Amino acid sequence: MVTVEEGLDKAVQDAFTRPIPKSAGARMRYLVRQMKGSTKQVAQLLGITQRTVERYVKNQIRSPRPDLAARMEREVTKRWQPQVRARARKAAATTDGIMIDTRARFGFTAAPGTTDDARLRHLTLALPPHHAARLFDAQERGATENQLRQITAEALGEVYFRDSGRRAQGLEVEFTDLEHLEFEL
Repeated sequence: MVTVEEGLDKAVQDAFTRPIPKSAGARMRYLVRQMKGSTKQVAQLLGITQRTVERYVKNQIRSPRPDLAARMEREVTKRWQPQVRARARKAAATTDGIMIDTRARFGFTAAPGTTDDARLRHLTLALPPHHAARLFDAQERGATENQLRQITAEALGEVYFRDSGRRAQGLEVEFTDLEHLEFEL
């Protein structure tokens, strides 16, 4: 399933200037450095034993199980290039804005006598910086997926459906049946 949080993370990852480490040993050494040399914390983070972490660090084990490889990649990516990540978020939230490409069902709550039929639409829009700031702030605060979708729906409602206040005042947008979602900084 496509999530807003994953889409935002992927958009920020596209700003990385270097690729994440490829080998299991390099990834494990990076995680140990990030945890200030604590193999015990890395073991708890990944759900493996401390001895296993030490063996990866020394390249005694080279190929992890698929589930462990996925966890390692996710944790390394989450911590990779924090300054580049922060700069990209700040630029999107202050000057650049964010592009959204989505295919979802949009339904409406509007004044009596108007249609509220939901339709599947494919939208590609540039969201202004204040919407990007709201999304990134909510994500940082640990907002749920439903809250992030609500913020995204409000942004799409203002930019696309209400045309920044020039039409369809009072139109509330519902964002459901998400098929595709991609952000770009």
